[in-house]
Amino acid sequence: MPDSRPRRPDDNAPDSADAATTDPAPALVLSGARLADGRAVDVRLGGSRIEAVGTAGSLTSRGPRIDLRGYLLLPAPAEPHAHGDTALTADADGPGPASHRSEDIQRRATEAALLQLGHGATALRAHVRIGDVQGLAALEAVLQARRALRGLADLTAVAVPRLLTGVAGAEGLALLRDAVKMGAAVVGGCPDLDPDPTGYTAAVLEVAAEHGCPVDLHTDGDDPARLARLAAMAGGLRPGVALGPCAGLAHLPLETAGRAADQLAAAGITVVCLPQGGCTGSERRTTAPVRLLRSAGVRVAAGSGALRDTANPVGRGDPLEAAYLLASQHGLRAEHAYAMVSATARAALGLPDVRVEAGFPAELLAVRGERLSAALSLAYSRIVIHRGRVVARTSAVREYCDSEPDPAAGPDLPRQGRPDSGGGPGS
Repeated sequence: MPDSRPRRPDDNAPDSADAATTDPAPALVLSGARLADGRAVDVRLGGSRIEAVGTAGSLTSRGPRIDLRGYLLLPAPAEPHAHGDTALTADADGPGPASHRSEDIQRRATEAALLQLGHGATALRAHVRIGDVQGLAALEAVLQARRALRGLADLTAVAVPRLLTGVAGAEGLALLRDAVKMGAAVVGGCPDLDPDPTGYTAAVLEVAAEHGCPVDLHTDGDDPARLARLAAMAGGLRPGVALGPCAGLAHLPLETAGRAADQLAAAGITVVCLPQGGCTGSERRTTAPVRLLRSAGVRVAAGSGALRDTANPVGRGDPLEAAYLLASQHGLRAEHAYAMVSATARAALGLPDVRVEAGFPAELLAVRGERLSAALSLAYSRIVIHRGRVVARTSAVREYCDSEPDPAAGPDLPRQGRPDSGGGPGS
């Protein structure tokens, strides 16, 4: 039966309300960090904000300090397209499908969000299927994961009904309204799977208008007429409409794809592409034509999509890998590729902008490296900061076995060993 319980106040609270439920972080100084523009700086964090930015060595504090020499300090990424209910199901033990018990979905959704937080994503949008035999159980499980993650990461749920039109869609429409009451912050779905895609889109937009919710729809984007109708219907909707992964646009004739891009830009619709592969229900392994969309003025963010589920059993859910693929395979400059997983992704989620400047939110990622291009190439060691405090660390150490130097082979190999260790491997 549909769960029509009223929305819990803490299920869909804005960031400021969430912050009020956690203890304020003590003042923290990040010293000697390198910014993307090359400056070496100290950054002082107070509460959930950046208090001050000064030249390296200029800021003092009685509170804790973190030495970030050798690290690049960046605005934290955000994940605009995850699947909380299906994540990690490719790792299920034993034969048969993964468990759909609420406690198992909650465990997997929490673990998946923590994996992505470790990569640097301090805010995530998770699409969750509703209806069929499960009703709202999967959504309730993901909302429980949201509550468990409070203070570590901000997780938002998107309600994704299967059908919304005809006799079969009546229950889905009722469930979608109940899902918003329960705490789904975004209404979504896949119009391509409904017998009446236009009617499906109209139903989603109606519910979104009733509750003042954003819209986030799955579509392949390979039908220009359908995409044009969607853009016309959704244009100007506030707080906004996102579409993804739109990989089918890459298979259209260039002129047709260009017209579609112009229509999306005119409607103010955000496209969320998935450079790391498709997601549940998508068979395409290509990516939306990012450069074409950007040149038309479409706001394009990049998400991860499947995280080790049947659609992509080796999905990493790593925003920096998405940025790396955008730079290496689509020819974007490193700063533009990273912006698609950080600034643009945050804008797609309706979150405030983040800059390493005083007064901005303390949502930061420190990555070992001196330049952004190097960080995207070898981003192993990371420190993640959410609301002014460190919430995740990843430290990578590479060791090489020792070898006897050969004087005839030219200059010695660089050694990592400590002076008193006899030239052994580093640590």
